[in-house]
Amino acid sequence: MINQLFILSLLLFFSLVLAWGFRVLPREGWQMLATLPIRPLGNGQWQGINLTWYGLLTANAYLLGILMLIVLLGAAHVPLTGVLLLVVCLLLLCVPASRWIARIIEGKAHTFTVGGAVFIGILAAPWMVKLVNFCTGDHLPVLTTLAAISIAYAFGEGLGRLACISFGCCYGKPVSQCRPLLRELFSRWHFIFHGETRKICYASDLEGEPVVPVQALTAILYLLIGLLGIEFYLYGHFAAAFASVLLITQLWRFFSEFLRADFRGNNKFSAYQIMGLLVIPYALLCAYFFNSAPTTHPDLLQGLQNLWQPATLLFLQIVWLVLFAYTGRSTVTGAQLSFHIHRDRI
Repeated sequence: MINQLFILSLLLFFSLVLAWGFRVLPREGWQMLATLPIRPLGNGQWQGINLTWYGLLTANAYLLGILMLIVLLGAAHVPLTGVLLLVVCLLLLCVPASRWIARIIEGKAHTFTVGGAVFIGILAAPWMVKLVNFCTGDHLPVLTTLAAISIAYAFGEGLGRLACISFGCCYGKPVSQCRPLLRELFSRWHFIFHGETRKICYASDLEGEPVVPVQALTAILYLLIGLLGIEFYLYGHFAAAFASVLLITQLWRFFSEFLRADFRGNNKFSAYQIMGLLVIPYALLCAYFFNSAPTTHPDLLQGLQNLWQPATLLFLQIVWLVLFAYTGRSTVTGAQLSFHIHRDRI
């Protein structure tokens, strides 16, 4: 019963958050969270640095993924120390990879790619589990851990698509350019972005144009498959959880790019589509070679107890702050601020 209540609670939470995000975030005013003065320019003017909703929502999405990983591995009786060390290793690899892979593939130094980071993370995950086991003397069961990582990833990227909406990136093609069936569908449900500093506006000149809500489709699908993965996981079907989550998310990564209008390269298939397809056989091979009979049955309550440890709470706060500082400082937008005195109030 507790498993079903947990899944239903997550479903309700995600429904409310997505409903808010889909309605509010495309509006003008939901890109910049705050602007901080950093350097005087003279005449009362200051150069500012923009902190974005993209960074806030991305940090929140990472945090959700880490929370789910801690809960699920705790439910599988994995020691907390090993879990936190694994999280650190994955973050140290995947967060920088999201930037340098975009630089290699797209030639852009000031952007992030989730697809590239996921590709690197999935390739490295089994061997990172082995490394953590070697360093700590713990025994993180490889397939159980991979299943938890895949579910955490689905939740993280699903919720993280709200960040893409706020910045106007990863956007869909204009509804007017879709095939008749899709055009009829998305003429009723689409996004319209406003704000000249959003990527969809300055890169593709699509401000005010109805576009396919590809970020919303991704968010809904990934969160739903994450919930399905939890159902498999909590009943001990780790191979099914791992394979189903990665199969569906990476197939969608391939097909969804045909609905996108942002630049993905000059070839028929983008590098990110190829990465997504390559991940699938690798994941299936991992599910086969690392499969073994579970020695314990997951206990959700035990996993939830891991969240109330002082070390866990402090770790989560530090990780959130670091991620917000890394992803929240906009390097593609700028600002100038001025300050003055209200003379009538002196």
